[in-house]
Amino acid sequence: MVRRLRAEGLDFVGTAPVRMVFAREVSVSPERVFQALAADVSGWAEWFPAVRSAEPLDGGAGRDIRLLGGTRFRETVLAAKDPELYAYRVDVTNAPLVRALVEEWRLVPAGAGTQVRWTFAADGPGPVRGALRLARPGLGRSFRDAVSRLERRLTTPS
Repeated sequence: MVRRLRAEGLDFVGTAPVRMVFAREVSVSPERVFQALAADVSGWAEWFPAVRSAEPLDGGAGRDIRLLGGTRFRETVLAAKDPELYAYRVDVTNAPLVRALVEEWRLVPAGAGTQVRWTFAADGPGPVRGALRLARPGLGRSFRDAVSRLERRLTTPS
């Protein structure tokens, strides 16, 4: 890990220069989705294909994330409000040029399940902002695939 990012709070999700929101409904309760996000951090690698490993730090106050391709994040959990909100910011990364990054997962009851809404909020110089905007379709596919895998994981009997 080589770069410390700007320490943003939860309000950055609404004010970031680059803000992407993705949503999908699943047939699982908000409580079960929240537990998979916040309590089973290591399990992220089993349902989010871009995540190679995820480990909780400091009793759940932080996370160490390794993505496919070698990107690493050391994160601080900003909010863990069961069953509605899980959010974190990246404090340290090996990703070049990014200045700030916060991700928020909102869980809203929807029929017999949950609407999962992921907001990716970031800042960087102009070329990074442009590259992130171009990455939107890929991030959307990654989100949809991950949430589909999470739904299967939570609804398949063990």
